[in-house]
Amino acid sequence: MTPEADRIRAEYQRRERELPRDFYALHRESMLFAHHGRERVLREALEAAGRLPLTGSLLEVGCGAGEWFATFERFGQNPARLAGLDLDEGRLTQARGRAPQADLRVGDATQLPWPDASFDVVFQSTVLSSILDEGARMAVAQQMQRVLTPGGVIVSYDFAWNNPANRAVKRVTAGDLKRLFPGFVLRTRRATLAPPLARRLVPLSWAVSGVLESVGLLNTHLVALLTRP
Repeated sequence: MTPEADRIRAEYQRRERELPRDFYALHRESMLFAHHGRERVLREALEAAGRLPLTGSLLEVGCGAGEWFATFERFGQNPARLAGLDLDEGRLTQARGRAPQADLRVGDATQLPWPDASFDVVFQSTVLSSILDEGARMAVAQQMQRVLTPGGVIVSYDFAWNNPANRAVKRVTAGDLKRLFPGFVLRTRRATLAPPLARRLVPLSWAVSGVLESVGLLNTHLVALLTRP
């Protein structure tokens, strides 16, 4: 593990200690709202790029406990052609329970343990924003490109804005993605109503929250598709 990977793993452990165990659970109305919103935007982006259904091989970098696996399957992904990598063995054990056929491994994303051109889709969700060291962030991006097939697509869901209350996260803008993935065709969509606002507003009015999220001005995340020519 690199020093940056050790720092990230320690940060995840801190969050597990300090946050309620069900903080991100879908029985919380605001979390369910956010889940529906990002899944909808991701589906629309994949469809616009001609990538639905997902019929090839897919790697999730930083798959955690496998929370995205059900979304991939709903979009057509064969679990036997799904792979994932995470720093934490405990989270990966949960992921294996969700997708026992998948190729799931513990490791550092600066050294992905798969051959070149192994995957048609490479997906990351809030991994790049968790990497504060620019050298490590570039190394992860280069590894994602290395394992991607010619004509494949990298899909990113990440923070578009910095949070002054969370110094362990650094935003990933469209400009950052162009720098990290040079030569790729980039398409972006804004997603996810600001979580502090959503936690207050969604229980009062799901409809109003949906309108605000559709406008996009108060959305905090960026869904990006990067296609290799």
